Amino acid sequence: MSDVSLIDRLLDVIESDIVPKTAAGVEQGNKLFGAALLRKSDRSLILAETNNETENPLWHGEMHCLKRFYEMPKAERVDTKDAIFVSTHEPCSLCLSAITWAGFDNFYYLFSHEDSRDSFAIPHDLKILKEVFTLEPGGYNAENAYWKSFSIRRLARETPEPERTRLAKRIEDIAARYDELSAVYQSGKQDNDIPLN
Repeated sequence: MSDVSLIDRLLDVIESDIVPKTAAGVEQGNKLFGAALLRKSDRSLILAETNNETENPLWHGEMHCLKRFYEMPKAERVDTKDAIFVSTHEPCSLCLSAITWAGFDNFYYLFSHEDSRDSFAIPHDLKILKEVFTLEPGGYNAENAYWKSFSIRRLARETPEPERTRLAKRIEDIAARYDELSAVYQSGKQDNDIPLN
């Protein structure tokens, strides 16, 4: 059974900590992907970040989050095994590798690769997985020797009623906000020089 308090906390972080940064980033021409790190011990926020591809095409939401994490003084950083990695969208192959190399044993995401392609008109994750790694959608191991990944939507669907309906409504509201951010990004993406916009 899913941990409802964890799902609520992850959605809180997306709504309150990632979305505001993403809204500002999208206004600057960046994509709408973001990430955050939480302490496992008390689920407190370590940091939240968003995509910053207009500065560097490698600064996907997860990559930019990791960059900022490693810019923190070492004494302020937790061991990555003691952190929860939150991603608004299922990480691409670049970000999957970075999460692995950084030593995280988990990540949670709200929107799937298919959502990125179908709802947000950003198909690159699936195309790269297919073209470079010959993987079909969902073809990577969601649980492996390095980490376990979790779809927040799937976890929410596994909760009993009435929590399932309440969480579905929260996710629907967040998705509506991301639809708005996507419209802003799509309307201005021709003005940026991100290689895969």
